[in-house]
Amino acid sequence: MITLSLAEIAEVVGGRMHDIPDASAEITGPVVRDSREAGPGSLFVAFVGERVDGHDFAAQVVEAGAAAVLGSRPVGVPAIVVDDVQAALGALARHVVRRLGTTLVALTGSAGKTSTKDLIAQVLRRKAPTVFTPGSMNNEVGLPLTALTATDETKFLVLEMGARGIGHIRYLCELTPPKIGLVLNVGSAHIGEFGGREQIARAKGELVEALPPAEEGGTAVLNADDPLVRAMASRTKAKVILFGESGEADVRAENVRLTDTGQPSFSLHTPSGASDVTMRLYGEHHVSNALAAAAVAHELGMSADEIATALSEAGSLSRWRMEVTERPDGVTVVNDAYNANPESMKAALRALVAIGGASRARGGRTWAVLGKMAELGDEALAEHDAVGRLAVRLNVSKLVAVGGREARWLQLGAYNEGSWGEESVHVSDAQAAVDLLRSELRPGDVVLVKASRSVGLESVASALLETGAEGEVAAR
Repeated sequence: MITLSLAEIAEVVGGRMHDIPDASAEITGPVVRDSREAGPGSLFVAFVGERVDGHDFAAQVVEAGAAAVLGSRPVGVPAIVVDDVQAALGALARHVVRRLGTTLVALTGSAGKTSTKDLIAQVLRRKAPTVFTPGSMNNEVGLPLTALTATDETKFLVLEMGARGIGHIRYLCELTPPKIGLVLNVGSAHIGEFGGREQIARAKGELVEALPPAEEGGTAVLNADDPLVRAMASRTKAKVILFGESGEADVRAENVRLTDTGQPSFSLHTPSGASDVTMRLYGEHHVSNALAAAAVAHELGMSADEIATALSEAGSLSRWRMEVTERPDGVTVVNDAYNANPESMKAALRALVAIGGASRARGGRTWAVLGKMAELGDEALAEHDAVGRLAVRLNVSKLVAVGGREARWLQLGAYNEGSWGEESVHVSDAQAAVDLLRSELRPGDVVLVKASRSVGLESVASALLETGAEGEVAAR
């Protein structure tokens, strides 16, 4: 963060200083909410959670070097006390972003946000210092904490924005006003909370509504292949640039294909030229993510060749998202267990088949170890059934459905789609899945592990990578 005195921060957040011997003392370190991350010159933000009260760690963080605590009550050490800690954190982020004057890129969508954010960051940081959201810290706490990591040297600030209701993205844009807004897609993620895709589109479109007009540099980057996203052009006064495989897209892909190992390759076309891309990431769904990143980079002055080189060299920066690892015994584990919704689940199944293509030719099998997709409301049964059916249509060798009612729907969808008797199975929990796989896997098999975060199926992937590992496991 930029250097600010405690007196300045108190004024910005409307707080009262307590037990501060020197109001001119400065915050020279990071702003943190985890006491374990506190260090010299840091500001510790004390939230009161369901099980842990951050104020209880006040003395500990100051002993570790923190300059002060931002909290809702005096704590016996230097503190700035406010009525609402979350609002104060947001006000501090808004102040810092406005002082810095960095180019702020915000993105949202039902699927692919984190992967696309990571791609944008890897492309832009070739041009200038770039700060971006770590992992999926995309809510009203994670977003300002990310913004506060920017410094005077930061040229680009790339922020992922999530939403669980109408007004959420509008609020985030008030905290960190974007100059470029990217909307990836409108899908079924959280449809149970929103009540329908139209409501999701309404919420996601709050991003383009918050952009400055074109004459002030505002740019809306929209998916030409998603009708609900493309329609958002009417909701903004910003310049509109379209990306996608549509011939009408300003930034588009042609000659899309997959390598023998399931990595997408295509010809990237931008208004400034064309160049070839072969990605290190797995699955055709990353083509759309790459085009979105390319559209942002083009608007910020990068050439087609520069963008294509960056996309071809970019990797996955966030854990448990299509992590492809080959064990020494020849079994490949695809850990995509961070989260799941109908769109990402279907994309992952297609990626599994693509990755397993070469292995199948040599007798290897594809395994889909799938669990519940959360927050689908009344659509839950139909969406789980559809995923199970798709596994059959894609000719996945084995489906292992893990968990309760929703997993049974997955397995039943596969069973009803074809003669999948022993080729699909339901197991009660992650350990049962591990036991089954340990006894059945053989060299050349490819295993996809995916479910909503609450299911915790990453434990299956971890167990598989530990199984039979003699020496180091080689990640592709």
